[in-house]
Parts: sequence; C-alpha cells; structure tokens
Amino acid sequence: MKLLGSHDNPRAVQGVADYLKTHHIECRVTSEDGQQVSVWVAEQHWFQANEIWQEFVADPYQDKYLAASWQLSPKESPLVYQGTKLNLWQRFTQLSWMLKAVFILSLGIFVSFFVYGVEPVFNTLQFDPHTPWRWITPAFLHFGLLHLVFNLSWWIYLGNMIERRLGNWVLWTVFVAGALLSNWMQYLLADANFGGLSGVVYALLGFCWIHSVKHPQSPPLIGTPVVGFMLIWMVLGFTDVLFVNMANWAHLFGLLAGMSVAMLLRVRDSEQV
Repeated sequence: MKLLGSHDNPRAVQGVADYLKTHHIECRVTSEDGQQVSVWVAEQHWFQANEIWQEFVADPYQDKYLAASWQLSPKESPLVYQGTKLNLWQRFTQLSWMLKAVFILSLGIFVSFFVYGVEPVFNTLQFDPHTPWRWITPAFLHFGLLHLVFNLSWWIYLGNMIERRLGNWVLWTVFVAGALLSNWMQYLLADANFGGLSGVVYALLGFCWIHSVKHPQSPPLIGTPVVGFMLIWMVLGFTDVLFVNMANWAHLFGLLAGMSVAMLLRVRDSEQV
C-alpha cells in the first residue's frame, strides 16, 4: 500500500478513512501513539484517494465524514492502533482529564441511583440557591440511560472539538457559564426538580455556532444542519409534544450562555485553513 498522508486527529482521520471506504477505496490507518495517524491506500486507488484527502486536509470537519462513520459497522472501520483496532476505550483514554472527569462523574452518579436510590442522591445534589456547589451539581444528574448517553456523547464530541482547537480554558469557561446560567434560570423560571448536562451541551453548541460564524476562515466547529436539528429539538421541548419532559429553560439559557462566551472571548483558532 502507498502512504496517502498523516494527520494529528485520530477521530477526523477515522471519518475520512470511512469516507474512502464508502467509495470502495481500500485503505488502512495506522498509528504508533494514538495521536499522529497515517493513511495508506492501495496503489491503484492513490490518485482518486488523493483528491479526497486534499479536500479533507482543507476542511477536516465536514459532516460527510462523520456520516460515513455512522454508515459502517465497527468491523468495517479501518483505523489501526499499534496493530489492533482502536476501540472505544482507547479513544476514551486519549481524551483530556476534564472530558473524562465529567463523563465519569455523570456515569457514577447515574449508577449510584441503583445503589442508594434516586431520592437520596437527588436530594443531595439537586439545585439549592443557598449552596453554591449545588449550582453546578444538577448538570451531573441523569434520570434515564438515553438521557445520559445523549448528553455524554455531545459533551465528548463538542467538548473535544473546542478543547483541541481553542484550549482547555475555553472549554472550562463554556462549561461553567453554561452550567451556572442554565441551572439558575431553570430554577427561577420553573423549579428545582431537574437535572442533566443538556444545558452545558447547548452552551457548547451555542459557542461552536457563534465562533464558527465569527471565524469563517477556519474550519467550522459544527455544521449548520446539526445546529438546525438541535434548535428544532429545543423548540419542540417548549411545545410539550415530545415523549420526554425536558428542562427547556436550561436548554435556552445554556445556548445563550455559550453564544455570549463566543461573542465576548477573543481566542485564536489553532487550526486555520
């Protein structure tokens, strides 16, 4: 096989490799350290693959690469890590300590519901205006598996994007602003019977949206279709037509918190086109 190119984002390369595979181009992605990855293709496909690779290098975050990954089963995924397929655990260990800490804490609290009971755990961590540390803790409360998986998936995807492109401190800022404003407003406009990371997720979404608009010369942090889907989902929550009860004010003010941070912060994107 012939070397096509290298990149320092394993998840992005996973997407373009899957995209190549959907075009019936045989490829293999290798990495010695899980950070810098190299793409290899069959020599007879190199010129066709190179056109796709150059488009990928110019904009590694197009939605079509992520869509290609969803189309393929894990067995078809070509990413290789030290001679074995890069599994979810290996990808998780490559995340920053902050991304992992929020993930583990949320998962641990969810499991604790089954050990200690929902009511005792919820009463300990629910929003309390008189206890500052409980202004944040509702973000880690999830009351169903679907709720937990949905929020943690978006947390890792958007959080990793922000952190890698703009730095850990930016992710910290968005997290704190999103959690505080969304939790406070949900409490003031509704009540304290809520929980979930979705306010923070919408803060990440709002930040990515506005940052991408402010920096059109850089690859967008998030695609317009994703923003549209999440906004529609938020609006539907206010109509009460969905099968789940949602902390709608937390979603709205989380979004506004993230948008505000993006408008106020002056940060340099580390991946200019």
